[in-house]
Amino acid sequence: RIRPTVKAPVLFLTARDRIEDRVRGLELGGDDYLVKPFAFSELLARLHALQRRGKQQESDVLRVADLEVQLLRRRVERAGQRLDLTAKEYALLVLLMRRAGQVQSRTVIAEQVWDMNFDSDTNVIDVAIRRLRAKIDNDFEPKLIQTVRGMGYTLAAPDGE
Repeated sequence: RIRPTVKAPVLFLTARDRIEDRVRGLELGGDDYLVKPFAFSELLARLHALQRRGKQQESDVLRVADLEVQLLRRRVERAGQRLDLTAKEYALLVLLMRRAGQVQSRTVIAEQVWDMNFDSDTNVIDVAIRRLRAKIDNDFEPKLIQTVRGMGYTLAAPDGE
């Protein structure tokens, strides 16, 4: 939940040590995952590593092809034309842009954008993608939002820009 608004690195410090828990923590936006019990020196080393990585972390602007999101201003433009998005559309776009080229499942999108467990009977994700596509892709080329059948959605320029 904090990932869209907080740029600080996220370290999961937990007793949950199953591989599934670690993978889930990282997929939900964690930058590192440390299982208790741990050596204090390891915690410090991991915090220093996260701090170093944070200095070269993302800029204020996300770009894919001619689509640009100015994070601090919450401004979206495609081919220099300003696009007005709802809060959920914006959050969905930022998620897809931060993970450009990676397929995002409906479950991940539901958890990250709506903070809810995915119900396979609902079409809320599909409707949101359709509305976002209407604003991002309908009047522009190339089409950036792509459906990966049976897996989810991705945002990427056809040539990988």
